[in-house]
Amino acid sequence: MPIKLPRSLPAFDVLSTEGVMVMGEGAASQQDIRPLRIGLLNLMPKKIQTEIQFSRLIGATPLQIEFTLIRMSEHEARNTAAVHMDEFYRPFREVRDEKFDGLIITGAPIEHLPFEEVTYWDELCEVFDWTQTHVHSTFGVCWGGMAMIHYLHGVRKYLLDQKLFGCYRHMNFAPESPYLRGFSDDFVMPVSRWTEMRRPEIEAAGLPILLHSDEVGPALVQDPAHRALYVFNHLEYDSGTLNEEYQRDLAANQVEGSTIQVPVNYFPDDDPARTPQNRWRSHAHLLYGNWISEIYLTTPYDMGKIGRESTDLRR
Repeated sequence: MPIKLPRSLPAFDVLSTEGVMVMGEGAASQQDIRPLRIGLLNLMPKKIQTEIQFSRLIGATPLQIEFTLIRMSEHEARNTAAVHMDEFYRPFREVRDEKFDGLIITGAPIEHLPFEEVTYWDELCEVFDWTQTHVHSTFGVCWGGMAMIHYLHGVRKYLLDQKLFGCYRHMNFAPESPYLRGFSDDFVMPVSRWTEMRRPEIEAAGLPILLHSDEVGPALVQDPAHRALYVFNHLEYDSGTLNEEYQRDLAANQVEGSTIQVPVNYFPDDDPARTPQNRWRSHAHLLYGNWISEIYLTTPYDMGKIGRESTDLRR
């Protein structure tokens, strides 16, 4: 089954050319099934790029997905055309009475700020509370995951002296987890952040760490009580995303005069003139495919019951 997207959304044509099954509203309405409603609260500046990255991953399963793009109600996007935001995005205040099988909360380039100083923090806390009654499963990504785990459990975020930037090996701490079905014992994951959350504090909060790196710390955390996953790194990244960030930092360096590090273990032989190879794509599809599968197996058919009960089809 495909992911249902508006035909005029840029992701529709991009994913179609990649072989991802996409479907317009008309065709989807003729199928006598209930699609899974997945929301994307997109806090990233490059909205279209982020839409494509997550659409590609959640659209690769055998299930029909109804994808809803959500934005913070009062925050204005400065890097995406207003016409795109008006046509494809719904402010949170318009969806707060609706229910979703899944919600992805993306990262945001504001990690240097204390959470409480973020201009939309109050509304984001409202989103976190809302997920407990209106969303069956929530997936917080990078800053979005750190913000949610901080709000719900008080886990602190620490600023780093140097940016964690590149591709780092991670270990599979929970091969029995349904979210890690098919995962290798260790694998490479892209990382791009100036902050970290520490293993002892996460474990003290009673949260199981599923993926971990000796170099960059916890990567995937499960929060069963709140039906949530938190991933602090970027399996959704395209092959060239780290290079784009590197080039952006180099351009900014010409003004600021700071030293810019080459992404670790990303370019062949650490040579930025060479084309990087994607070594995480299969695990990205596994993680998000497993997440969608778990939603399908446990979400109520009656969406009115979301947030009140689960239906596990494996029983």
